Amino acid sequence: MSARLTLVLCIVLLLLAFAFDLLTPQALVAAILLTIPVALSSLVLDRRITQGFIVAALIANVVAGYFNGVAEGRHWDAIAIANRALAGFSIVLVGWLGTVAQAAAERSGELAARQRQAQREQALRRSMETIRSSLNVELVARAITREAVTALDVDSAKLYTIEAHLLAATTYSADRSGEDVEVSRARPASELLSLLQVALSERRLVAVTSSDALGRFALATLKAERAIVVPLINDQITFGILLLAAAEATIIALESEQWVQVFADQATVAAAQASLFVELANRNTELQQAIETLEHRGEVIRDLVYALSHDLRTPLTAAAVTLQQALDGTYGPLPEAYREILRRSLAANEELRHLAETLLLVARYESGDHSKDREAIQLYPLVASVIGELEPMWRMKHIDCVVIGSQDAVVLGDPGELRRAVMNLLANAISWTPEGGTIKAGPQRIGDRVIIRVEDNGYGVPEAERTQLFQRLVPNDRARQGGGSGLGLYIIRRIAESHGGTARYEPNQPNGSVFSMDLPAMSASAAEAIPVQSPAVEARPSVG
Repeated sequence: MSARLTLVLCIVLLLLAFAFDLLTPQALVAAILLTIPVALSSLVLDRRITQGFIVAALIANVVAGYFNGVAEGRHWDAIAIANRALAGFSIVLVGWLGTVAQAAAERSGELAARQRQAQREQALRRSMETIRSSLNVELVARAITREAVTALDVDSAKLYTIEAHLLAATTYSADRSGEDVEVSRARPASELLSLLQVALSERRLVAVTSSDALGRFALATLKAERAIVVPLINDQITFGILLLAAAEATIIALESEQWVQVFADQATVAAAQASLFVELANRNTELQQAIETLEHRGEVIRDLVYALSHDLRTPLTAAAVTLQQALDGTYGPLPEAYREILRRSLAANEELRHLAETLLLVARYESGDHSKDREAIQLYPLVASVIGELEPMWRMKHIDCVVIGSQDAVVLGDPGELRRAVMNLLANAISWTPEGGTIKAGPQRIGDRVIIRVEDNGYGVPEAERTQLFQRLVPNDRARQGGGSGLGLYIIRRIAESHGGTARYEPNQPNGSVFSMDLPAMSASAAEAIPVQSPAVEARPSVG
């Protein structure tokens, strides 16, 4: 019975009891009937209404008692008055008991509501744990459909997924009758398609009722009394549309649309996580394939460079020997013009040999196959030896080339590689120092480090080009490249790094450049334990 109907019945009963009391003598005490509408008003669960009926019943009791006495010649019997007082007390007592019952019912209702909310939250939490237990998109879709039936207390659930903007690419269906989820590729029925598109386009929950023709057709198709359509969509993903249907017995559950929306939001997050995981897995596979392809190509290129550089050295060496023999007169006297050609050919041959060795060294470093040979090396005589070897180059330009630094600087390294690095540094400085300039080179020990510095007062390096120094094959005409191959400074850096050091550049003041290699120094005890190797050729500090 509704609250409105109960209220009307209470009013009618109050009026009937009042009329009956008016028409009966004092001795009958029909006022006790006024407790009926008071007691019945407590069913409305509104204490103010019950209090109003108490007041009305008391007034009716007093008025009826007064008119009963008037009807009997203005004589009010003492027993009748006492009965009236007892009736009034009964009305108040029944009303008070009714308000107490109302308060208890309200508390019970609130407790039941909190329990239902806790149960719903717990059910949703369990459902989300189940849904998120997998990162497979299909398993997540199955879990969403299956858990929607139990968590939201509906009779059936359908999930229409969206792939490449195609609605219902796959349909997942579940109901109370079984635990299995049916999967099909069928499109939604035409009676449902419009509702699904409305929910998707407006990105909102749509409650389906029989109040309109479209809703009646949809409910008839679903064989349900109520239905809710909610899109599974957020900023990261448009996953699908969830359709929930319920019979009359579970309409109350469907009216809690906030729970449906909470379930949909959490399910969408789980679907987005699964989709992201799949996408990352696919990207990772593609990236791994690309890495493997690049590694294979790098190995092929490195092998070609290695083979080419290695195989070039033999014919170049043979050609150099033949040219030198001809220049020495082994094959008879030659005109001066031919001798000049031979000298130029020898120089070109040497450049090619140097380039082949450089490429071979780069290929070795790129493959991680750098030298592991290590021995104690005195750097001062090594620098002096390289300066002596390059003496024709710096004397030709009238450059002052001076050895400076600490004569006790010792490092642990490969003498051949360190000699090549120092030679590249000095050749680079000679190339970029004008005639009459000055170059100072040598090692300096600072704490547990040794720094090999090559200073010049040449042209320097423009600030915009400094970040590209020590890179492989820098395409810049003004880059400080040793040997003309574009690999000199790059090889210096790789040699320094293989020895646990670094290569650096800084501008010299007031002009010129300072290139340096920072290497770990050998301790005095380690140097004593290992024989120190000095270069076989040692040049004195020279002045051009």
